[in-house]
Amino acid sequence: MAADTTDIDDIREQARRWLADDPDPASRDELTAVLDGLPASAPELADRFAGPLTFGTAGLRGPLRAGPNGMNLAVVTQAAAGLVTWLAAQGGNGPLVIGYDARRGSRQFAERTAQVATGAGRPALLLPRPLPTPVLAYAVRQLGAVAGVMVTASHNPPQDNGYKVYLGAELGGELGAGAQIVPPADAGIEAAIRAVGPLTRVPLGRAGEVLGDDLVAAYVERATAVIDPDGPRDLSVAYTPLHGVGAAVLTAAFARAGFPIPGVVPDQAEPDPAFPTVSFPNPEEPGAVDRLIALADSTGADLAIANDPDADRCAVVVRDDRHGWRMLRGDEVGVLLADHLMRRGVTGLYATTIVSSSLLRAMCAARGLPYDETLTGFKWIMRAGGGSAPLVFGYEEALGYCVAPEHVRDKDGITAALTVAELAAGLKAQGRTLADRLDELAAEFGVHHTDQLSVRVDDLREITDAMARVRAATPTTLLDQPVDSVRDLLPESDVVILRTATARVVIRPSGTEPKLKAYLEVVEPVSDGDVAAARSRASAAVALLRAEIAAALGI
Repeated sequence: MAADTTDIDDIREQARRWLADDPDPASRDELTAVLDGLPASAPELADRFAGPLTFGTAGLRGPLRAGPNGMNLAVVTQAAAGLVTWLAAQGGNGPLVIGYDARRGSRQFAERTAQVATGAGRPALLLPRPLPTPVLAYAVRQLGAVAGVMVTASHNPPQDNGYKVYLGAELGGELGAGAQIVPPADAGIEAAIRAVGPLTRVPLGRAGEVLGDDLVAAYVERATAVIDPDGPRDLSVAYTPLHGVGAAVLTAAFARAGFPIPGVVPDQAEPDPAFPTVSFPNPEEPGAVDRLIALADSTGADLAIANDPDADRCAVVVRDDRHGWRMLRGDEVGVLLADHLMRRGVTGLYATTIVSSSLLRAMCAARGLPYDETLTGFKWIMRAGGGSAPLVFGYEEALGYCVAPEHVRDKDGITAALTVAELAAGLKAQGRTLADRLDELAAEFGVHHTDQLSVRVDDLREITDAMARVRAATPTTLLDQPVDSVRDLLPESDVVILRTATARVVIRPSGTEPKLKAYLEVVEPVSDGDVAAARSRASAAVALLRAEIAAALGI
């Protein structure tokens, strides 16, 4: 009991020191209330001080709450001070450009970042309003910025926020210009953050220069240049931004490109940090696109499209004659976009990640195009091939697509939506659909059926334990076939890859959410042109594979 009392006293002292340095009265009041609740509030207080949010290659991401293990003004002030110190130490010149979404705290965190930058003598440029992440990524290159910061938690739950960093050409190099940071930049910035002294000594300047709408107009104009100006435009689209910031930019891009303006789900059209109509603001989550499908059905739309809240991801929902509307998997959209670009004569490097379908590899091999496969994340996709060939397309199965790396060197849900619309309109003019094109690809390359086993946990030790179990007792057979290849990517990455002659499994913890993920793929050849039968066999095999992997993980 004495040890427990000592622990509480130690955490109480940490909290008091934090309160003395916290610049935000609201979070001071919040933490004071937790302190006043001791000893009953001890577990919550301990969690808030379990450790600082770590700045990694995805930047910062965590729950909005007072204390070092949360997103708040104190943590953002420290992160911004560390970032500008690191930029100066690298000799980086030019302004810092800052964007933000419509989540709680985003604008305040963006403005504080600008104040820290100007207080250190570096110009700061703020995007004019809550805008999609790809607009920030575009601005980094367009404005010649030394770096960019995007305040967003993307598709995380409403209680979260985050802080992503992009580098300009000077520090990011040719491949990393306008892309998210990779090691060792993340470790260098983290070290600089930890070296920041009392926040009361961090000099604050003006809140920077607020940019005009001409930057957004330039992004939209460049986005529409991604597609053929003379292609078919007869296409009815239903759309949802999922209470995020994508609607104004996407509808402007569709109008500028000559498409009919998509119909928008009315009660999801405006940014709302509470995300009141969805359990999780992620198009992949069950029920997230129910209202979108209802709108598409009632309006007779040809196609339905959803962005996630910061509009860097794009989900596509199509009519299925057998099952009604269904959302295409990220792998299906990825290969459709790649095939479309190849058919348009776009040559160069095509890339995806180790957890995505192997179909893109087969397509590139058959068509004589360079291909590369990277670790998960667009920070790696943008650097695919190491400059051996210019990257022209990259995708990851989690609904992220880059169709124009010269425009935005990150996933971009706006240009992806435009390119999907271009493809769908072209097929419609021929009396065909996206589903028809998927069947043609399956007939040519076999059915590549992908699925995912995803488990959300409350205790991250459950993920650690499951990864340990699969390493200690790795399956020797899957689907009654011998496992002929086992790759463990430790220490570089916490990933285990299993392969048989016709199946592949990639197991890894999520990098952004408390989830354990197993990515499943079965390749089934098509006999006598019967794609439907091959799909049925592949679907049944994946269901069995899911059960086998769940057992191996003990979940």
